[in-house]
Amino acid sequence: MIPFRSPAEVDRAPEAPRLSMPPAELLARRLERLGVHRILGVRGLVTHQNRSVMLSYTRSHVLRLHAGFAQAPDRVLEAIIRFLTPRVPKQERQEAERVFLAFPVFEHAPPASRRRVSEHPQPGDVALLHRLEEMHRRLNTQYFGGLLGPMVFRLSGRMRTRLGELTVDRASGKATEIALSRRHLRAHGWTEVEQTVLHEMVHQWQAETGQDVDHGPGFRRMAKQVGIVPSAVRDLGRRKAG
Repeated sequence: MIPFRSPAEVDRAPEAPRLSMPPAELLARRLERLGVHRILGVRGLVTHQNRSVMLSYTRSHVLRLHAGFAQAPDRVLEAIIRFLTPRVPKQERQEAERVFLAFPVFEHAPPASRRRVSEHPQPGDVALLHRLEEMHRRLNTQYFGGLLGPMVFRLSGRMRTRLGELTVDRASGKATEIALSRRHLRAHGWTEVEQTVLHEMVHQWQAETGQDVDHGPGFRRMAKQVGIVPSAVRDLGRRKAG
């Protein structure tokens, strides 16, 4: 964790050359200059390169941010600060969220590749996966003119906050898999599961049409066309920013 300096220390410190600075330190210094300590009382910064949570702010006043934001313009970092600022009007907070989610963090800090540990199949999985594949085919015909490719589904017991996630091969840009949370399948009805599948299919559409897979304007337009809420924040009860 990189500790944040006080506003007085920031004012006294000379501007460091960016090219020689590690991304996490660069991001911390840029946020300091934009007043994150004064506005939010942030004490430290932790960066990551995973695909699940773009940002979060802990009760101990530690800010977790995707490392790709180190290369974002100031307006994106200002949007992050605005999003986290208490008592900001809902409309302004939503606009700030749209700004920082639209920035392509993965272009600047790709997710670290890791080998996924296979989960043991459970009774009833075959029927569930078959139903999800049939759902994908039906929704593909109904909303995408049947133009999307077939999709492999995976059920995950490790997804504790996310409902679903699309995997895209970075080398080819091809969407390879949709993972769904077992908790989601148990806790919510199939109408809500269908909304989650549609959410991931919009990401699949982005990947297969050569667009950035993000929650920017293109995603929001298509999400509205297929009738789902165009939000990156979809969880199982614990608040976070997607």
